[in-house]
Amino acid sequence: MSAVSPEPARPSFAAASAAPTGQQWTIGRGPFEATVVEVGGGLRSLTLAGAPLVAGYGPDERCQSGRGQQLMPWPNRIRDGRYTWEGKAHQLPLTEVAKANASHGLVRWAIWELIELEPDFVTVGYRLYPQPGWDHPLDLRTTYVLDESGLVVTAAARNVGSSPAPFGYGAHPYLAIGSTPLHDVWVKVPAATWLRTDERGLPVGPESVEGAALDLRQGRALGGTTLDTPFTDVQRDDDGMWRCEVATDTVGRLVLWADAAFPWLQVFTGVVEKGLGEPGIAVEPMTCPPEAFNSGESLVTLGPGEEWTGTWGISPVRDDPGASRPLIG
Repeated sequence: MSAVSPEPARPSFAAASAAPTGQQWTIGRGPFEATVVEVGGGLRSLTLAGAPLVAGYGPDERCQSGRGQQLMPWPNRIRDGRYTWEGKAHQLPLTEVAKANASHGLVRWAIWELIELEPDFVTVGYRLYPQPGWDHPLDLRTTYVLDESGLVVTAAARNVGSSPAPFGYGAHPYLAIGSTPLHDVWVKVPAATWLRTDERGLPVGPESVEGAALDLRQGRALGGTTLDTPFTDVQRDDDGMWRCEVATDTVGRLVLWADAAFPWLQVFTGVVEKGLGEPGIAVEPMTCPPEAFNSGESLVTLGPGEEWTGTWGISPVRDDPGASRPLIG
């Protein structure tokens, strides 16, 4: 009599459904709370005493309009997804299909790993491997910390390959404006130069903000000004940081700041104009402008074993009693 072979084990699945952005890691300190997600390792929410400081999205929603995403190994756009590096031509997948661009890097939908979680900080990481259009293994790490001032984000990238790699970083948070009409939002952008772009979001050329509608160095209500604009030649404060400010009567005054690793930023008002989700203005710290893989403008080259790091953050600020800008309550 022959032995009966056992029936092979069937794979089992957890009964609970998955959130569209995977695991949710929430940290807190004092009145601040933030949530970072597994998909893209991005910032889903940031609140002060329960009130939103960023225009994020819910735990059961898919990320839209790049909200809180990390943009590596390049921010913004590459024309036709094509570039040449060390004499070799590369073709990236076109992720902004309507405009035939490779947009916002390779990791914004990747599954990031939890490295460390404490009550007031979380570190996530991702190993970016070679793939079509990209030859370089990178170790990526991002730490989100809450302190007395708000949120501090430190990103790092290490080249773990054997050849030099091009690199750029950007982040895509939206500062909340609540119910304030875009026309009435007060914005300050400490930059002397803006980059004119075409209908595909690709560079045409730099221009001075002097005398132009895009001169926001002193801060003003936007009025009829709309923005999807890279800025550079940033003015830094004595501590080496530049600070971009957004202020409204409904949320108060918010500052996005960045260190010397970020000579560029982009300001985007499009989600408000189009009514796409929670209203907010994207203030995006960037190491380089669009098309940097082709132009070389502000592009970082990471040699084997070399590491890049940069820090930015978001803080609510209380103005002086006589200031014309709104107060954080």
